[in-house]
Amino acid sequence: ALQAYKMAGVSPADIDLFEVHDAFSIMAALSLEAAGFAQPGQGPRLGLDGEIGIDGRIPICTRGGLKARGHPVGATGVYQIVEVVQQLRGEATGTQVQDARIGMAQNIGGSGSNIITHILGRM
Repeated sequence: ALQAYKMAGVSPADIDLFEVHDAFSIMAALSLEAAGFAQPGQGPRLGLDGEIGIDGRIPICTRGGLKARGHPVGATGVYQIVEVVQQLRGEATGTQVQDARIGMAQNIGGSGSNIITHILGRM
């Protein structure tokens, strides 16, 4: 995520929503930490404090994430980008993050050997 922030000219504070690769529960916490939203070891606290909810500081996986979708391997990245685009367009009926302007999607393959982060913005 750090390289993606640099390329996009943004920081974690600019991100309005984060589509996390949460195929395993621990992945969400680790991704939040690695992306700069929490200090190491503090990722789970964001969930306990409500900071990752729809009205939280950094909403994640607003439609339930990969586990809720059955983690369609191969299509996962497409699903994540569609989720972010719908949020940025204001088309995420029932799960809309208010005034979302910048969204991030992070997809992981090969048990962490391949990680790609997209940062999308509303023009």
